[in-house]
Amino acid sequence: MDAARARKLADRIQQIVAEMLERRIKDPRLGFVTITDTRVTNDLSAATVFYTVFGSDAERKDTAAALESAKGIIRSEVGRQTGLRHTPTLTFTHDPLPDSARQLDGLLAEAKARDLEIAKKAEGAAYAGDADPYKKDEEEFDEDSFEDDTDEVSGRSAK
Repeated sequence: MDAARARKLADRIQQIVAEMLERRIKDPRLGFVTITDTRVTNDLSAATVFYTVFGSDAERKDTAAALESAKGIIRSEVGRQTGLRHTPTLTFTHDPLPDSARQLDGLLAEAKARDLEIAKKAEGAAYAGDADPYKKDEEEFDEDSFEDDTDEVSGRSAK
């Protein structure tokens, strides 16, 4: 099948699942869920729905159980609204991306704090040696002293 069609179907499934979780699924185990992404195989036989849950690990487990029990209702609604002959099977997967982003933000904040600490220590510091430790040649480059090793006819090196 066409990959563009699979992407369009994935977007539509994401909308349908989000609406179902918001309006029709009334499971008390269902936490504060956000559908982050949906991917459909190119043959349109399977769809993976990625979600995040705001809360603790226990709430994540309860939400996973609620999604698993509501999978049949959600799949039948996806089939009804998309009009496909064969409705793709749904798999719900917790999306670790927000957790990874939170951890990365923490690491960046820690690095920034360390940089500020080092900058404070370096404010009154002096160089141990010269301010510019790189040696500079006093001689200018003379183009006339440069030997041209190219053959005038072919432009290739004579070596």
